[in-house]
Amino acid sequence: MSEPVRDAVRVCASDELVDGGAGVRLPAKEASGEAVVFFVRYDGKPYGYLNRCAHVPMELDWNEGQFFESSGLYLMCATHGAIYEPESGKCVGGPCRGARLRPVTVEERDTPEGRAVFWLPDDALRPA
Repeated sequence: MSEPVRDAVRVCASDELVDGGAGVRLPAKEASGEAVVFFVRYDGKPYGYLNRCAHVPMELDWNEGQFFESSGLYLMCATHGAIYEPESGKCVGGPCRGARLRPVTVEERDTPEGRAVFWLPDDALRPA
């Protein structure tokens, strides 16, 4: 299991992530090369995942930063329609039912500039 080994990376101000709204993308690196991680808010909490569908290794967003389907209750892959729970990353509908998105560790902290969302990278997935 990978443990956080890098300094926290500031993603955005807390108020930039709105429940069921647009997400924030950040470039990342993993063993297989370049990647993207994304951060969204659901039910008042921030969540982060590797931007890669569990069905086919393609990015999820419809347009850049658009991860939620129209109701704002589920994350949805634009390519094949796989539907994921935002709080767990578990696929609950579509071709990869039962699989999961790869989570990244997220924290919300008070800073001198105000409350902000941070990514805590690990050895397997780190900032680009």
